[in-house]
Amino acid sequence: MAGGTVRLKTSLKEFRKLWKEPFLIIAVAVIFYFLIVFVLFPLFQVFKTSFIVKKELSFANYAVVFSKVYYYQPFLNSILLGLSTASAGTLMGYAFAFAITRTPLKFKKFFRLIATFPIISPPFVVALAAVLLFGRSGTLAPYITRIIGAYSIYGYGGLVLVETIAYGPTAFLVLYGVLGAIDPALEEASMDLGASRWKVFITVTLPLSIPGIASAWLLVFIQSMADFGNPMVLSGNFRVLSVQAFLQITGMYDLSRGSTLAILLLLPTITAFFIQRYWVSRKSYVTVTGKPTSATIKRVEWYIKLPVYFFVFTITLLIFLLYGTVVYGSFQTLWGVNPALTIKNYVETFQVGKNYIIDSLLLSTIATPLTGILGMFIAFLIIRKRFFGRAFIEISSMLTFAVPGTVVGIGYILAFNQRSVVFPFMLSGTAWIIILLLIFRNMPVGIRSGIAALQQIDPSIEEASTDLGAGTGTTFRKITLPMIAPAFFSGLVYSFVKAMTAISAIIFVVSGRWNLITVAILGFVDNSQYAQAAAMSIILIVIVLAALGVIQLAVNRVGKGVRASGLIGT
Repeated sequence: MAGGTVRLKTSLKEFRKLWKEPFLIIAVAVIFYFLIVFVLFPLFQVFKTSFIVKKELSFANYAVVFSKVYYYQPFLNSILLGLSTASAGTLMGYAFAFAITRTPLKFKKFFRLIATFPIISPPFVVALAAVLLFGRSGTLAPYITRIIGAYSIYGYGGLVLVETIAYGPTAFLVLYGVLGAIDPALEEASMDLGASRWKVFITVTLPLSIPGIASAWLLVFIQSMADFGNPMVLSGNFRVLSVQAFLQITGMYDLSRGSTLAILLLLPTITAFFIQRYWVSRKSYVTVTGKPTSATIKRVEWYIKLPVYFFVFTITLLIFLLYGTVVYGSFQTLWGVNPALTIKNYVETFQVGKNYIIDSLLLSTIATPLTGILGMFIAFLIIRKRFFGRAFIEISSMLTFAVPGTVVGIGYILAFNQRSVVFPFMLSGTAWIIILLLIFRNMPVGIRSGIAALQQIDPSIEEASTDLGAGTGTTFRKITLPMIAPAFFSGLVYSFVKAMTAISAIIFVVSGRWNLITVAILGFVDNSQYAQAAAMSIILIVIVLAALGVIQLAVNRVGKGVRASGLIGT
């Protein structure tokens, strides 16, 4: 009873404090509205449409989907592909993270770059490279056929290969942080007591990293289930749910049945998302005594190093082979027919795809800063403010990370192709539907980066600003934002890369007036114009790398300014 009274008094105190800040009230109300309209409303529309048959509420769509193998087999295939890719991708990520943090591997920065490089390209570029290498007219196809006989890169095996390369970097980023946070002194102490490196790995390193492994596995599973580009290129007869939902809507013009398939795709990803949040919230698995020491593992037995190095080198060579093939293929006159080298693919790509490139750059440039600022402000509200509905903002703002792009794209088409009470404007066919989708699709990573950064900053700095009379908006703009600049720019990097390489959600909302470079690449692949697709993919990667360089310069300049102002510790 006493605890309840204390909580009630605290809530009333926070409520009264909130009313003293009109800017904060308006900001919270606006964010509530945005999250309801641009996150929850589209999902509700997909859910509602799945129950509509001939303008009447019905369970007929679900009855058909669960009774016909044509519909439920893609669901089972998607689950199988997700399980396989998550396991292989997590193994890849762990091997790279272990080699970099726990072995005397040379050129660690180089291997870290290789482990994360696939993130900056559209995932289906790896599928394009696989077709160029191992497809029917692939460079290596005759040699492989001679050795193992007839085979096909299309289907389950090919998808597991390309999705592992495409999404393994996500697992690496998680596991690199987890393994790096484990104090090496714990392992050194065990080895000093006579344990072998294998024994230390089994009894110390692996148990401490298991929650991180689980988190990485679930994240890769979500990405694999949501993948659209790779299955569109390589699935063959192995049909998956994301592609079937797309074809049901664009090919059959059946929004109701397509929405039903989208809901089926949503269920496992949402489940995995909340399980992953549960694992992340458990902080007891990392044992840190102050800062991790600079000690390194004194010895690593050959039977540990040999398989780890072999795996890392093999994946590195495969990544070089795949992306090198894309570069080489972009200069061929006609892939598989005329291998003569030429630059006409780049000339034609600029002529045909100039508008795609301009549209992609323009829309991504508009969406990226808006995504970053909104993400940082939501993180600021979640960490620094107490108000009714804070948990709703935190969960709903992160929800789009778990929702497959196919579902988001369908939801935006259903929600904004006509005026409604919730949102009185029609956005279909405009640039704004693409910009808003990019903002709310990419915002979660910026929010998590902002939350992590704010948790490391003493709140008394901002409280001093408030005590001196500054409002929430002024404090956020002049105090908080400069201090979390690195996290802010990290969110900008992610947002820009994802905006430039998006495909699964964007393909539903592009129009004749506004289109994106990734859609053009997929169109080239669909028409078997592989050389042109490769050329445009290289152009996209170069643009992203150039933008990352510019953003990094901005990070360095802002970082110097923040240090000079004395806002961060010396």
